[in-house]
Amino acid sequence: MGSFRPLLVAVVLPLLYSARTDYALVQRKFDLIEQDRLKPGSRVTFTPRELNAYAAAEIPKVVPEGVREPRLELGSGSATGSALVDFVKLRSAQGSPPGWLMRQLLSGEHPVTVTARIESGNGHATVNVESVQINGMTIEGRMLDFLIRNYLTPYYPEAKIGEPFELSHHIDRLEIQPARVDVFLGK
Repeated sequence: MGSFRPLLVAVVLPLLYSARTDYALVQRKFDLIEQDRLKPGSRVTFTPRELNAYAAAEIPKVVPEGVREPRLELGSGSATGSALVDFVKLRSAQGSPPGWLMRQLLSGEHPVTVTARIESGNGHATVNVESVQINGMTIEGRMLDFLIRNYLTPYYPEAKIGEPFELSHHIDRLEIQPARVDVFLGK
């Protein structure tokens, strides 16, 4: 037992420090963009590690109950987010707990993965959700469109899914690759 504690300190503390450092770095980058402190034509790069540190710190502030262990993976022009979601806690925290039947069907945590393709240019972006996976069951196509239209949009009307929206702070476009997201400011 005596050798376990130093090993734990040697492994865990650098990870915690690294997550705090990544969060501080990504927050500084967001601040520079949001405060319009960058020159036109600038590029700001975000790594998956930075974005995951940001998600881990910020998602609990936005969604205090019902979502744990958020994770982001980048692809070529796409992003996949995953988390453990307790739909009953999530809906209850929003002030509208589900009825008895939905509570029975949705109780407990469920692994949820959402994959979206992001296209951008000329100061606009479009996010197209390609699939949602809940408990290993994939939802796509018409069923996914139905869920977005009847569940997501009524509860989150500011979410723009499948329609272009304007990028703020002079952002011209985003380039998403497996190793990074580059944010390009207009000239």
